[in-house]
Amino acid sequence: MGGTLRLEQLFSTADKGRFPDKIGASPGSSRRDSPVSLTTLKPGFALYIHVPFCRVRCGYCDFNTYVNDFGSGANRESYHQSALKEIRLATSFLRERNLTIPPLSSVYFGGGTPTLLPSKALRMILEEVRSAWGIAAGAEVSIEANPDTITEQVAQDLAASGFTRVSLGMQSAVPKVLATLDRTHSPKNLPNAVAALRRAGLAVSLDLIYGTPGESLADWETSLQEALRLEADHISAYSLVIEPGTKMHALVKRGKLPPINPDSQAEKYEMADALLAEAGFVWYEISNWARLKEGENLPSPTIPDATYLTNVSRHNLAYWRDWNWWGIGPGAHSHLGQVRWWNQKHPRTYAEQVSAGQLPVEDGEVLDKSGRELERIMLGLRTAAGVKSLTAAEKTRLAGLVASGYLQEEAAARGEAILTLRGRLMADYVTGQLLGW
Repeated sequence: MGGTLRLEQLFSTADKGRFPDKIGASPGSSRRDSPVSLTTLKPGFALYIHVPFCRVRCGYCDFNTYVNDFGSGANRESYHQSALKEIRLATSFLRERNLTIPPLSSVYFGGGTPTLLPSKALRMILEEVRSAWGIAAGAEVSIEANPDTITEQVAQDLAASGFTRVSLGMQSAVPKVLATLDRTHSPKNLPNAVAALRRAGLAVSLDLIYGTPGESLADWETSLQEALRLEADHISAYSLVIEPGTKMHALVKRGKLPPINPDSQAEKYEMADALLAEAGFVWYEISNWARLKEGENLPSPTIPDATYLTNVSRHNLAYWRDWNWWGIGPGAHSHLGQVRWWNQKHPRTYAEQVSAGQLPVEDGEVLDKSGRELERIMLGLRTAAGVKSLTAAEKTRLAGLVASGYLQEEAAARGEAILTLRGRLMADYVTGQLLGW
């Protein structure tokens, strides 16, 4: 079955389900059950572009990444041609269904290591995006990068192409931790990369990982202090999860590396939150903190809805606020209303399907009411804004979660659910409790 046909079936299923937020008709349609347009469905529309290439596959990584060359349209030199074709196919699909989309509020190049592509190729993709869909004034245009791929010229090229923000895979400032993670960059290169990006006028986010086997609390503090010394605009701190099938999983299973210690990870998260708050950062999603700019103030003594802050990642918010996004590239996921789908994972299969004029959709799903309810709670709880709209049954469960220290008392008094620091460490449990599981 062709990918375009599969996507048509998913949208047809959604249309027949007559969900209140389904997609498919143009504005002004007179059908009583016709879906609303994307211009009114959600306040933001985002684009994710997956670049699946890396120089080395890290031992902990289970992302859809590759170090090999898979031929025309599926290697570093020609991959952009496949991405350009998919963007055009996606544009045609939307137009044929009379779907109107707002200009993109964010564009995010992830991977892999997107900066392994030639700067000219990245610029061509971004120009096609701008031509096909439009990019809103002041939109966030981000790209992930390994610190070793950033030179003065690369930084200047990224800025000239229209990127506004770079997310550097710092992971750690401790050489032994980087070695355990199979990271190839040296901590000494990070300040040079940050400085080059600053000179190009780009915002800088640093990605950190805590809980690596053998990482001490002092090691983690060293990484946090180095990230703060570099004065990043935004810091993400992710707890390491050792996934089956990875090199690290095999090493732990054979006793070559110690298993993850959940109590140590919790302690490291609490340290991160304390040090970042002291340095003027505000958490707005469980793993993400934005630095307050001069003149920005918090609206209340409780954990704020920090989404108005300059340095938040708007692309992150597209996911956690349940907005709509389209994913380009091998294995990329897309989300329009209750319709979800994902692309072919292997670069060669992906390139072949796009070359044949088909959207490279592998499969998808249409979420039912219970699935949407789960996401409403699960996604909302991850953010500092919490869940503001609760059912009567959910509200009856707030008091017990407040008493356990998982939810803020003041927010619960308003009928809202906002996690405390302790609650952030137990977000999945709180989600289940609120839903009455």
